[in-house]
Amino acid sequence: MNPFGYRRCLQRRLWSLMVIPLLVSSGLVFGNSGERKTDLASEPKLVLKRLKERSQEKTGGILFFSESERRLAFANISELYPTRLVPGSRHPYPLVDNLIDWSELEYEVDGQSHDLQDFYALPGNRGIVVVQDDAVLLERYAPGHYRDTPWISFSVTKSVTSMLIGAAIKDGFIRSVNEPIADYLPRLKQSPYAEVSIKNVLQMASGVAWNEDYADPESDVARAGGANGLDLVNYLGNLPKVADAGQIFNYNTAETNLAGELLRAAIGNNASTYLAHKIWEPFGMAGDATWLLGHPGGGETGGCCISATLRDYARLGIFALNQGRLVDGTEVLPENWIVESTKPSKGYAGYGYLWWLMDENSFSALGIFEQQIFIDTQSRLVIAAHSNAPTAVGSVYGKHLQAVTLAIRDRLK
Repeated sequence: MNPFGYRRCLQRRLWSLMVIPLLVSSGLVFGNSGERKTDLASEPKLVLKRLKERSQEKTGGILFFSESERRLAFANISELYPTRLVPGSRHPYPLVDNLIDWSELEYEVDGQSHDLQDFYALPGNRGIVVVQDDAVLLERYAPGHYRDTPWISFSVTKSVTSMLIGAAIKDGFIRSVNEPIADYLPRLKQSPYAEVSIKNVLQMASGVAWNEDYADPESDVARAGGANGLDLVNYLGNLPKVADAGQIFNYNTAETNLAGELLRAAIGNNASTYLAHKIWEPFGMAGDATWLLGHPGGGETGGCCISATLRDYARLGIFALNQGRLVDGTEVLPENWIVESTKPSKGYAGYGYLWWLMDENSFSALGIFEQQIFIDTQSRLVIAAHSNAPTAVGSVYGKHLQAVTLAIRDRLK
């Protein structure tokens, strides 16, 4: 399979996060790596105030901000929307600086050769870090972006939710991915979801009807793509069955939030606290993170919008690369959970348990505007990116990020 072919064939589905405006209405190439962080100056605070007002509008939400507005918004999501804090660890996972010379690295886009300086010059690039065997080989930030800048991950969060469901199985809150999801969300017992397993939901293969067409104002995603809690469960429970569960892949925004509902119902707690106790603190994420809520004081959106620093993006990748084990060897996830999570599903060979699959050694957590955690198990490599691509999907910048990712992987094999 073409490693990045899924981006072309599924671009329309990645527009699933168009629903964010609805959520709240309900030298060498080391480059800039400064660690300073200052409070927002008065002018950015005024801009954020205006953006917050616009973010509540269905026609003027965050995805329709200009590139310069998104640079400010994506780094300050808690100023615009309700979020829950995930505190940084008291014992950060150590990353050793071992920067190498990348001046001879070349990659190709649309038949033209480029180097890293070309990539850095693209406005969409906000930061990239390359980590192999816990050594930072490349770390570079765009002007105004720093090592401690938090950045919205969009659908990268789906893969985190997948790992938390694995942790809930390990802890005994969930018995198996083969259980019906309705065992944990009983309001779904009299719906087509009565026959849908947790595994089916993680693979986006419930067999329940869902229209993800954004050109249709009457589509399911327009009506309920940002629903959470009872609104979400009630809406999905009234949809018809169109296929046997597990057979057909159908990208479904709402079902990723349903995975979050499942998680909270199973553990009897909010997802942010569980993330903090199972992964963020014990593995050693250095910075605070936040997780977008459906409404103030409400539940986290299971399919979207953890904000974290670039190095903590990379640490999440290392956690997955290490099969969910802590530094002391403690297993947070069931044995072989990541292996099972990254096996091709029957409905679509390019998708696992909320992970995008590339080849037998590589998988990724991806979000619109080109957020990325790329993991290659063979070379024990993680490449994480903060991005502000000109468009949510299909941008030239996206082609460059894909190509430079593969060129770096090939260099380090």
